[in-house]
Amino acid sequence: MKLEPIVVSLLDTDLYKFNMDQVIFHKHTDLCGQYYFKCRNEGVVFTPEMMQEINEQVDHLCTLTFQKQELDYLRSIRFIKDDYVEFLRLWHPIRDYVSVELTDRGELSIIVDGPLFSAMQFEIYLLEIVNEVYFRMKYDYEKLRKSAEEKLDKKIAAMNDGTYTFRFAEFGCRRRLSREWEDEVVRRLVSETTNCIGTSNVHLAMKYNVTPIGTYAHEFVQMYQGIDSIPLAYTNYYAMKDWYNEYEGDNGTALTDTVTTDLFLLDFNRSMVNNYTGVRHDSGDPYEWGEKIITHYKHYGVDPRTKLLLFSDNLDFDKAQRLYDYFSDKTKVSFGIGTFVSNDTCEAPLNIVIKLQYVNGRPVAKLSDTPSKSMCRDEEYLEYLKRSVDFRLNRGKK
Repeated sequence: MKLEPIVVSLLDTDLYKFNMDQVIFHKHTDLCGQYYFKCRNEGVVFTPEMMQEINEQVDHLCTLTFQKQELDYLRSIRFIKDDYVEFLRLWHPIRDYVSVELTDRGELSIIVDGPLFSAMQFEIYLLEIVNEVYFRMKYDYEKLRKSAEEKLDKKIAAMNDGTYTFRFAEFGCRRRLSREWEDEVVRRLVSETTNCIGTSNVHLAMKYNVTPIGTYAHEFVQMYQGIDSIPLAYTNYYAMKDWYNEYEGDNGTALTDTVTTDLFLLDFNRSMVNNYTGVRHDSGDPYEWGEKIITHYKHYGVDPRTKLLLFSDNLDFDKAQRLYDYFSDKTKVSFGIGTFVSNDTCEAPLNIVIKLQYVNGRPVAKLSDTPSKSMCRDEEYLEYLKRSVDFRLNRGKK
């Protein structure tokens, strides 16, 4: 079964890839990274035919370059700088940085290895490819598409009849059913409702003239673990400092849980609280997290109603509505909803990730508020990171 090209534009990725890459381009071009693929679902088997198709799709991806209208669009985003756009004029994905293999048990192995400013860009493209290849080659795609349409119809009806009153951004690139389905989802959400305020997909934001949304991901904080001069328990501080220096308060939503939210809050001091417009939740109990953040704002005399809580952890619309009802009188609230809009079908979605695991040959790790979401290939290093975090947290309580 031969598929049409899945990625046809290098803008078909999340905005935060460009945001993070711009900081790396300006400050950390000496860093090299290794990313590893993982499927968190039990019992998922990829076939040799799927692997061959994935490899051919990666081959096609690496023929793409940015087109003039795409570069002009990036330049129109107020915090994307001209020198970085000129770099992207020269940049393209390099095939030698990616290897795709299959184990005897049908487990997919993908490794991306190269300069960090280039390697990091592969994540979303590869996840889009893997997900679409899997669902088109394993299932009856038209049946999946029909079930997705029926579910989307119900969601849109619920938004328009007042069942769902919150506003959200579509965050569905990485685990979408297909490119054409995510396109249809965004088109309908922005044309048939007033609830959807934008999308993380830069190509679709340009196509439908809506706001591209995103700041930074866990990998941005993780990469500082690979810099020798930075103590492990202070990586959040240096990441936020670089981010603020780059964007000067624009593009300012901080991610709290790369090495636990408790440690993040030690670095989220009065200056950072004032510099950042809000924070994003991606693991742990969202209600406990929200109350903890509100308490932190009040500690510094900041009215929480002037700050944003952005929830993005495995949300569906009912979860989001409950969170909105609970927090909307206390603070600004918004949501990023991904798989539940871009791959909500009659079959269970894949929970696939590609995570940064080494920087300049040193292991790095995400130490999530949800322990099962932590990922590290070096258990000794992970324990060392935990001890470093615990040491600083305990010292901070004295």
